[in-house]
Amino acid sequence: MRLTKGQKLLFIGDSITDCERNRPNGEGLFGALGKGYVANVDALLQAVYPELGIRVVNMGTSGHTVRDLKDRWQADVIDRKPDWLAVMIGTNDVWRQYDTPFIPEWHVYKDEYEHTLQSLIAETKPLVNGVVLMTPFYIESNDKDAMRATMDEYGAIVKRTAERNDCLFVDTQAAFNKVLEELYASTLAWDRVHPTAAGHMVLAKAFLNKIGFEWVRSTDTSGNKE
Repeated sequence: MRLTKGQKLLFIGDSITDCERNRPNGEGLFGALGKGYVANVDALLQAVYPELGIRVVNMGTSGHTVRDLKDRWQADVIDRKPDWLAVMIGTNDVWRQYDTPFIPEWHVYKDEYEHTLQSLIAETKPLVNGVVLMTPFYIESNDKDAMRATMDEYGAIVKRTAERNDCLFVDTQAAFNKVLEELYASTLAWDRVHPTAAGHMVLAKAFLNKIGFEWVRSTDTSGNKE
């Protein structure tokens, strides 16, 4: 696995990352990491790799766009000095174009989205061991749906940004599409945006697979075969 002993892994994003996390610190006791995929990642890292002591921090904030991330990047990312950074942003950048179409100042269009994301990642990449960029998603199996099609365009921007900056890339839409072959969208998200517990596990699994998480380890921490 790419994470090593004692490293700090920081997640930043919108409500899908937030999930009622602790404020202001995004870590600590009593469900401080929230109720979503970040907490799932932390639980699995503790259960399967207890010897590594990975410190997980959740800096998701509900309602935020990449524009909002730019405003809080110094305090919530740079100043916290993570070893690894995971970014999933873009849902609200797209959603506001559809649920508030007559308030354009709330919209973050593709050019601004790409420029801002690129700027933030280029600034941060030299300061950390690694960056994981995760696409926004829309839990809708019909890829001709207007919002799903736009979300896919923003996902393509995330992929380009990952390639440009040598980051790990997680295609969350592809992960959901696989499950949607068997399940109806509302099984995974009542509004096609905010995942159920199963939907959050889809995200956690996709992230952990990308960083080389071994679901069945060949040896335990003492070197004995499991």
